[in-house]
Amino acid sequence: MYTVLGKTMLAKRIPTILPPLTLAESLETTRVFSSRGLLESGQSLMAVRPVRTPHHSTSAAALIGGGTVPQPGEVSLAHHGVLFLDEFPEFARPTLEMIRQPLEDGCVTIPRVRATMRFPAQIMLVAAMNPCPCGYATHPSHQCNCTPNAIERYMGRVSGPLIDRIDIHVEVPPVPWRQLRSDRDGLSSADMRACVVAAREAQRRRFDGASGLTTTNATMSSRQTRAFCTLDAAGEALLKQAMTEMGLSARAHDKVLRIARTIADIEGAADIAPQHVAEAVQYRRLDRKL
Repeated sequence: MYTVLGKTMLAKRIPTILPPLTLAESLETTRVFSSRGLLESGQSLMAVRPVRTPHHSTSAAALIGGGTVPQPGEVSLAHHGVLFLDEFPEFARPTLEMIRQPLEDGCVTIPRVRATMRFPAQIMLVAAMNPCPCGYATHPSHQCNCTPNAIERYMGRVSGPLIDRIDIHVEVPPVPWRQLRSDRDGLSSADMRACVVAAREAQRRRFDGASGLTTTNATMSSRQTRAFCTLDAAGEALLKQAMTEMGLSARAHDKVLRIARTIADIEGAADIAPQHVAEAVQYRRLDRKL
């Protein structure tokens, strides 16, 4: 996600539309916080999903975990919650590259001479960046003063393989004055959460009895993706065109299918329709830029 304003607010609202923590998730998250002594006085269990917002100057050990006596870092403290990385390109590139393994495996592995420590890291990564160093490259009224080379260097601070592991890329334009001052209310967080909970329940029924620990579309294996994300001829044509024109990787191909399946679940649709595929492809905007 990249935008000029409102990034932190959006990230902090995400847990309000996610399903409540289950008892098992609460226990796992509580253990991580307890190991760092971060539970508040009198608090026995984590009741809400954590939101961690480390600064871009955070060290690799603080973000990923480590130390002489290995301790969980911010990635593990966001277990079953949200890890928000604002000013994404400002993080040290080697530090960002270390996030790739937790995103793939759902855990952080810290090797030591006599033992290997593993900390849980089932996270929702939310990253925000500007479209250029000055932040106005896509602004409708402010002029951008960055050169093409400066923009290319700025975007190049985040590697393609890391972007490839992020499911959804969206551009958030400035909110017009008319909408800021409008009295019309949009969809509330409670209504959004109800849609998410319904979609999660559909996914639970879908994977009930399936092999492995799959409970959501995001955790489907490649084999499960092909089994549960079948497309009709029109959907296949759309996906083929996107793969060809955007040069999507095999990983991005599977992510588009999973997102399309999720969009269909939110709408209560049994099958993935072409419009679901088209919307999912639109969420791969950075593949066009990197």
